[in-house]
Amino acid sequence: MNVTDKNNALVVFQDKKIRRTWHSDEWYFSVVDVVNALEASTIPKRYWSDLKAKLAIEGFEPYDKIVQLKLMAEDGKSRETDCANTKNIFRIIQSVPSPKAEPFKQWLAQVGYERVQEIENPELAQNRMKDIYRAKGYSEDWIEKRVRGIAIRDELTDEWKKRGVQEEKEFAILTAEISKATFGMTPAEYRDLKGLKRENLRDHMNDLELIFSMLGERATTEIARTKDSKGFVENQDAAIKGGKIAGGAREKLEIETGEKVVSDENYLDAPEKEKRKQITKK
Repeated sequence: MNVTDKNNALVVFQDKKIRRTWHSDEWYFSVVDVVNALEASTIPKRYWSDLKAKLAIEGFEPYDKIVQLKLMAEDGKSRETDCANTKNIFRIIQSVPSPKAEPFKQWLAQVGYERVQEIENPELAQNRMKDIYRAKGYSEDWIEKRVRGIAIRDELTDEWKKRGVQEEKEFAILTAEISKATFGMTPAEYRDLKGLKRENLRDHMNDLELIFSMLGERATTEIARTKDSKGFVENQDAAIKGGKIAGGAREKLEIETGEKVVSDENYLDAPEKEKRKQITKK
């Protein structure tokens, strides 16, 4: 089964993960990942190094066609990686003897076309994302909350960009501030609680966890706009205040229900764990 990752940074060809990034108005794919997907060698990096020399002899200049772009490595860090657009990946595949070359070409053409369609009609990307969550077993109610949460998050990060917050590091700090004020822990601590490693934290939140995440980020956006927050320091203050609003609401709910909102369970695991509890009781 060939699927696309929800954030579009990863696609899968016959169980082989292909990293990609949107650059200069088109997809650029990790060449090493493509070589690995074609199963041309047990050591894809070495194979690609040798192939570059061969391509140069054939008149294909790798240093003109290949771009180094930051992609997420296995250790979770962004690293410079040799990437090529769809056209040049096709050329590289021609020099790789593999029975998977032709089906890979067809798959690659479809993957590139999907992105063009989604730019023209963003609803297609949202529908495809929903299909992926359904395939993983998420309920329709959960999916709607998750999609809404993504929209709220995007609105917040767009607001931060407009207000002079630097991406990546400062975004991570502000996100941690909202999380600490909302749930009493940073995203990293939250992942540890749920036993997650590289998985997306919000994909493993239950309904209430998602709702309070949305409230904290939406409140932060409104405060930043109302106060006309500028730069990192002022937006940090807005993040803390926005998180506290959500945190206060969470605490009130916990008092009324006598149950904690924060859970150490992964969303998809929860129903199965409940079944095991019922069996044990019997």
